[in-house]
Amino acid sequence: MYLFENPVLQKELVSNLRMNRTFVLLFAYVALLGLLVYAAWPAEERLDMSNSDKAKPLVNLLFLGQYMLMSLMAPSFAAGAITGEKERDSFEMLMASPVKPGAIVFGKLAASLCPLAELMIGSLPVVMLCLPLGGVQFFEVVAAYVAMISSVALFTAISLWCSSYFSRTSSSLVVSYLLILPLAMLGVFIWQALEQLGPARLVVVCGVVPVACLSVTAMLLFDTSRRLLAAPDLGSAGQQAIDLGTEAESAVGLYIKREEFPDRLFAPPKRTTFLPEDANPIYDKEIRSEIFSQGTLMLRLVIQISMGLALPLMGILLFLKQHLAPWYIAYVLLFNMLVGPVFTAGSVTSERERQTLDMLLTTLISPWQMMWGKLLSGLRVSSVLTAFLMWPVVLACIMPLDFWYNLPTMFGYFVVVFLACCTTAMTALFCSTLFQKTSTSLLATYLIIITLFLVPLAADRFVQFFGKSGTAEDFVQLAGIASPFVAIFNLPLEVASSPGPPQGSLPLFFGHLVFAILYNAALLCTVMWLFQVRWRVSDN
Repeated sequence: MYLFENPVLQKELVSNLRMNRTFVLLFAYVALLGLLVYAAWPAEERLDMSNSDKAKPLVNLLFLGQYMLMSLMAPSFAAGAITGEKERDSFEMLMASPVKPGAIVFGKLAASLCPLAELMIGSLPVVMLCLPLGGVQFFEVVAAYVAMISSVALFTAISLWCSSYFSRTSSSLVVSYLLILPLAMLGVFIWQALEQLGPARLVVVCGVVPVACLSVTAMLLFDTSRRLLAAPDLGSAGQQAIDLGTEAESAVGLYIKREEFPDRLFAPPKRTTFLPEDANPIYDKEIRSEIFSQGTLMLRLVIQISMGLALPLMGILLFLKQHLAPWYIAYVLLFNMLVGPVFTAGSVTSERERQTLDMLLTTLISPWQMMWGKLLSGLRVSSVLTAFLMWPVVLACIMPLDFWYNLPTMFGYFVVVFLACCTTAMTALFCSTLFQKTSTSLLATYLIIITLFLVPLAADRFVQFFGKSGTAEDFVQLAGIASPFVAIFNLPLEVASSPGPPQGSLPLFFGHLVFAILYNAALLCTVMWLFQVRWRVSDN
């Protein structure tokens, strides 16, 4: 009932195997790893295999790269496992079936893990090609894969657990990322710290890590099954009606008061008066009702998790070790990468899913009002949430610290963060106009943003570590203008705790500003064209 005769698992596997994207993803993943190995392969014509450690940096690159990729991909497969049933109006039928809740949860977990397991197993031959270079033993590769598979199983269980708490995949996805990414980074630090232990690392990785991960996974699956046993009251077509007043009474921890400051900055109260003549009805509907129509649980969790992580980072990076201030800004940018697209990626796709797009297009509201209303509502929420994390930077500038003498640099940090907020929101709105489903739009937005923000960093580290040609270095440096992370780390910061003279490249900073403005302007023009031409021709 749980494995071989599990109808949920069979249905999920059959539907996934019939889709071309599974095989395309496997091919692209293995091809990417193969290209990385080819690009990083030693240039020497002859290698001394008896005294060589060329395989060690390659295997570390492939393992850590796969580990982070699997951590990012796990929520995309599991965060919509249960919320997807609610969005497809099939959750009520699933709950009425004779399948046990434990079998449902296990089937969803196994079905989500299968594509990830295919990718990890498919990469083994590529990793094995590096072993003849020397420096890495076969058992070290096995230990690394055992730890990675155990961690990915835990991350998938976390995503499935989040999926049981929300009604929308986008909410489940962002909370999953906020929980998983700190754990993934902690795993990387532990792996690097255990490198000096030698054989003892194999014992820890093969013994402690799998037991800990599987134990937490079992507890999460048990709690998810318990939640399915005590499912909330459902209305027509399995939809759960959420009353904000009732939710506020039962809320644990943070409580959002939409009538008070600063809560009303991102969650204004519902309108009780008539709409003014010059007001934008789309903006008013989105910011006051649509974004919070499924309750404020996701918003409360986002604020609590982000502030909980920010407190120790703020104390260390801004006040104790001031030369590491760019790393705190990097945390703020990473937060906006995850949270920013959520409030805009469903702006248009939600209209399609509710089949209200045709009615919207036949109103007297202009395309300009539609676009600005949906963009500004999502941008307002994401930028205010991001600004909460920037208040410690303002405090650090006011206090008698070395930041007082670096005000232009601190101002540059704020400019980069603001442009990042605009980029994530504009990219999400663009994807929302192209795709039919909110989940697809959100994942496409994440893919574009990761490519723009993080790939230049990874390429720069790759070129520096493996010492490639000067042409490759110039190309990678030019591509760095797309990343706000590159911009903040190239702003000069002169503080007493800095181990050396201030370093930075202002051309890269200003290059990023120009790129971000042009990129957002291009997307803005494209979205305006889609609002005016594409929909009115194809959808009506």
